[in-house]
Amino acid sequence: MEEQAVTEIESTEEQGSRLLIPEDVYLTSGVHIGTQQKSADMKDFIFKVRSDGLYVLDVKKTDDRIRVAAKFLARYPPERVLVVSARQYGQKPAKTFAKTIGSMIVAGRFVPGSLTNPILPAFAEPEAVIVTDPAADDQALSEALSIGVPIVAICDANNETRNVDLVVPSNNKGRRALATVYWLLTREVLKARGTLQANEDFKMPIEDFEATL
Repeated sequence: MEEQAVTEIESTEEQGSRLLIPEDVYLTSGVHIGTQQKSADMKDFIFKVRSDGLYVLDVKKTDDRIRVAAKFLARYPPERVLVVSARQYGQKPAKTFAKTIGSMIVAGRFVPGSLTNPILPAFAEPEAVIVTDPAADDQALSEALSIGVPIVAICDANNETRNVDLVVPSNNKGRRALATVYWLLTREVLKARGTLQANEDFKMPIEDFEATL
């Protein structure tokens, strides 16, 4: 999966600097605002460090990875994709993404054994898993890893990514940032499936994905 993803990333990078949305939408949504710590795993996605110590993510790489993640997820039957979000601000965007593309969703507490213990009522058999934060969603990530299911993860500057197959670098703690990333993933998955022909056909605004305060 990794080799395939890398090939797709290279092909997307060849498309040039044209982004899926205007750069200022990424910036005003805070998608690029990382943490004050960075992991060695995420160093290639860091654009700079601000004077206040916050690491800034490269939105062009975020954009590239959203394209790749959407094409990858679109290959699977939607009902065999599982979206996970323990983080409060990730729950509404993850639910809206799941409902719109028709996938499974676990928002809030992930019941241990959900992917490994068939006798549990919550048991699911996904073919691909997307987690909102590899740290907060570590139980889901661990179980997906144990059953050999590919993992897409939204990763902030401080996340460790050794068990993630496809990293989508982004602020994964901000309300608007998570709404923007899941909104874009939804649109791009629908386009990759052929459900949408053009961006203009996607009528849902980012606000539909944004958690309420």
